[in-house]
Amino acid sequence: TTAAALERFTVNFTITNLPYSSDLENPDSAKFRATRKVMNTLLDRLLKKSSIGPVFQGCEATDFRYERPSRAPWLPGSHREHTRVDAVCTYSKEPSAAPLDRVGLYHEVSNKTRGITQLGPYSLHKDSLYVNG
Repeated sequence: TTAAALERFTVNFTITNLPYSSDLENPDSAKFRATRKVMNTLLDRLLKKSSIGPVFQGCEATDFRYERPSRAPWLPGSHREHTRVDAVCTYSKEPSAAPLDRVGLYHEVSNKTRGITQLGPYSLHKDSLYVNG
């Protein structure tokens, strides 16, 4: 038998209540490291309870980017800078297993984040979730 191969997929989303700061650009900063640890934990918890849970290995937040809010600038709270999160997640794939169901996983993540609005203490932009691009 052939051993399971480690496969990767990406998860991207925007947090609306984590103001972006330049510290989040620097992987050596305390803010980057602390934020990455929290994101990894939240994503791991979420995906361990999904259909890929049995083969899920973990997620690593790789990048935090500035994202301009899309709301009208005259609305209160729209001047906050949102933070875009990029993460790479890993799972073990048996050679005989079907390919990752990105659409199904997207819907599971959507359901587990209250319609892509909440991940732990963070508010998510409801149109910001991408699974594998």
